Amino acid sequence: MKQILKNKYKVAAVQYEPSQFKKDYNINSLIKLCEEAAKNGAKLIVTPEMGTTGYCFLDRKEVSSLVEPIPGPTTKKFYEIAKKYNCFIVIGFPEVDEETQLYYNSAVLIGPKGIVGKHRKSHSYIAEPKWSAPGQDHLVFDTEIGKIGILICMDIHFIETARLVALQKADIIIHISNWLGERTPGPYWISRAFENCCYLIEGNRWGLERTVQFSGGSCVINPDGSIASVIDKGDGVAYADVDISWSRKRQVLNEKIFDDRRPEMYLNLPTNPYLWNPLDFFGLYGMDPLPKGKESMVSIVQMNTTNNVKQNLKKIFKHLQIAKDNHSELVVFPELALTGHLDKNKSAIRKNSSEILQLANYANKNNLYICCGFAEEEKKEFYNSSILFGPEGIIGIYRKIHLNNEDKKWASEGNEWKYYDTKIGRIGLMIGYDAIFPESARCLGLYGCDLVLCSSAQKGTFTHGHKGSDIRQNHPIPMGSDPNHWNHFRIRGGENNIYFLYANISDKKNNYLGKSGIFGPDPFKFPREESLIHDDEDITHLKIDTSNLDTNYPTNVVRDKFMMSMRQPQHYIPLIKHHQKSK
Repeated sequence: MKQILKNKYKVAAVQYEPSQFKKDYNINSLIKLCEEAAKNGAKLIVTPEMGTTGYCFLDRKEVSSLVEPIPGPTTKKFYEIAKKYNCFIVIGFPEVDEETQLYYNSAVLIGPKGIVGKHRKSHSYIAEPKWSAPGQDHLVFDTEIGKIGILICMDIHFIETARLVALQKADIIIHISNWLGERTPGPYWISRAFENCCYLIEGNRWGLERTVQFSGGSCVINPDGSIASVIDKGDGVAYADVDISWSRKRQVLNEKIFDDRRPEMYLNLPTNPYLWNPLDFFGLYGMDPLPKGKESMVSIVQMNTTNNVKQNLKKIFKHLQIAKDNHSELVVFPELALTGHLDKNKSAIRKNSSEILQLANYANKNNLYICCGFAEEEKKEFYNSSILFGPEGIIGIYRKIHLNNEDKKWASEGNEWKYYDTKIGRIGLMIGYDAIFPESARCLGLYGCDLVLCSSAQKGTFTHGHKGSDIRQNHPIPMGSDPNHWNHFRIRGGENNIYFLYANISDKKNNYLGKSGIFGPDPFKFPREESLIHDDEDITHLKIDTSNLDTNYPTNVVRDKFMMSMRQPQHYIPLIKHHQKSK
């Protein structure tokens, strides 16, 4: 048997519409597609979730004649292909545990020497609890073609699952799914590849089953979030070449993302406050209750700055006047907007400087909340900071926790997440590079934040478009082309059920490409609740709502946080373990 190439090789994402209950037919069809991919040189072949049986089962009784163990008859058939063509294949099907008789939605990785490993879906979609138990492990399998992690459909909605396998140094994340409810490749798929610097191979189904329309879009996603290959509608195979030396760089936007993690700051990740009514949980013992919330107009500003603090302040006041004219109650400016983003610490100011006091006075006189980034000096230490002003003056200062390469030249790390209760809602703060880390917004969401304000000076590309899909979707899910299909920071809002206000620098000369936005809290809502800025200096506004009906239970997605309540934090302990930074 020939040695499989270790770094560079061809992979294949199989797209297929299974016929429900027709197991033998589906298996034979998938065998043909896998054999086609193997003959075309694919060394890793990925097929859809539940591809051998269909997906939309009512109960255990319906699926009982279709389940089988691992190993079993189905794995044996696909092993013959893996052995013959010296390749690896991922197959999804309903598994029965012969000891417990529990059923699982499972994926198995089969190689030339047999079964390598399996994953049981850990984060259930609405369909699984009708018949399936949740899985318990997130493993990475070390193979001749690299380290491979497996996720199934809903698993990937949660930042923690992909991070768990990435921290085990996965080169490739296999994601098999029955994805629906949006045009694909799904933005969540793209962000999980991007933020973890992993290839992601997506095997999705398409077609209609029991009134459910599935989205197709099986694809291969590169570690920078670009789409290497995709198939839109119909059965078929998407091919791409991978080079796992790319994923092993462990870099996102040229930063060593895993070296810069701050696990000691993520200690609330394994907690699950949203198991309880958040209106009771926040406010237990009469302490730290959520603010009432309200409808509010909010704004973000995308701008460039100079090294002249007074000129920057003048530009800030100009934008504040525009926001005020639009009846905005909150305005967010970019990272280091007051002091200049390319001047390191030379223009750093103290929190009692005249410029800070002028902004505090403006906020007070105009009954306005203002968030602005600045280089802060205190006791001969320098911080990349963000300050929140309100009608009461200075509300608080947040110091950036995750420092990028530029920050490390002059700034010290912050050591505390900051959130503040206002009439608009509970507001959390983060800065730029913090937002690349999915742990950051998750921590603030778990503290009950309704909004997260992110003043940013982020270089590079974190957005791209979609040419449109031929798969018919129910109104109002978009099908046509969209230049803003994926914005990595839109994901931060939906996955945490928060309003995410992202105000970035616009400075094309230095690769600060803008793409700011106010992003809504509901990942399944179309048209999207958001307002975007593209490349140039600009300001945009959006009316948001953090209020709750007069009831003891949450009636607003920012208070209910349904994505939080579906987390499985018993899996997440490895996310807070300290790591040895590479030299």
